[in-house]
Amino acid sequence: MSDRSLSNATFDPQRIASALVDELRSYGSCAVAYSGGVDSAVVAFAAFSALGDAAIAVTAVSPSLAAGELEQAASLARQIGIRHAVIETDEIDQAAYTRNAPDRCYHCKTELYAQLARRLPDLGVATIANGTNKDDTGDFRPGLRAAAEHGVRQPLVTCELGKTDVRALAAFWKLPVWDKEATPCLSSRIAYGQQVTRERLQMVDQAERYLRQLGLSNLRVRYHEGDLARIEVPPENIAFLCQDEIRIPLMDRFRTLGFKSTTIDLDGFRSGSLNTFVPLDVLAANTGH
Repeated sequence: MSDRSLSNATFDPQRIASALVDELRSYGSCAVAYSGGVDSAVVAFAAFSALGDAAIAVTAVSPSLAAGELEQAASLARQIGIRHAVIETDEIDQAAYTRNAPDRCYHCKTELYAQLARRLPDLGVATIANGTNKDDTGDFRPGLRAAAEHGVRQPLVTCELGKTDVRALAAFWKLPVWDKEATPCLSSRIAYGQQVTRERLQMVDQAERYLRQLGLSNLRVRYHEGDLARIEVPPENIAFLCQDEIRIPLMDRFRTLGFKSTTIDLDGFRSGSLNTFVPLDVLAANTGH
């Protein structure tokens, strides 16, 4: 692309939209790795705008997908108009994934992209695209290495769009997920070194659903050694959780889910907080730095 300054203070949604659609059109056809989050939704919308039925959104289903996410993704795909397919991935059966080293995401994305690559002829497309944005390239993202190894296109990165830009573009296109909170896979809640199991993923999923039923959002329940639950919520919600009428039923519920003890993180919600435990050499090997 000739204009490399698409992401700046004078954000022009019409120009950005045209540039992104042009980028997807240049692929000829593509399968979008589509979770239904804001990033992949914007890519799916652009792909359908550019390619019509030569584009398809593909959602991967596994035990690490939070309850309700598939239904929301399918509903949004119908709203966009793009073809939608669902595949089941088997990373939970792979020791390299379940041992939960800091490169866990690499093995997950390798499974996803390998399955997608095998299915491209059946899907009738030739290219895989994902929703990686420019900000992701400076974060700890082992999955980026898997994407590079499988030749996955990253149109948001090519158009130099960061997360704020993507949300603005989603709002411009009237996508209902423009302000949706990030929903990474459930395995990202399990502390590195603690084995990923179906049971632990269910514990985390049900615990987070319980907190949302209390009216909370932007939250995480982290699983730590010894069946310890560490709750992260925005700092302004910590006092709410400490009220006896909330705290006592919450502890009882978490015990029934299998947690032996529960703690509230006084630092509050931080996306990717488990990455603070990753050694610096591993961080450097899985970012652009």
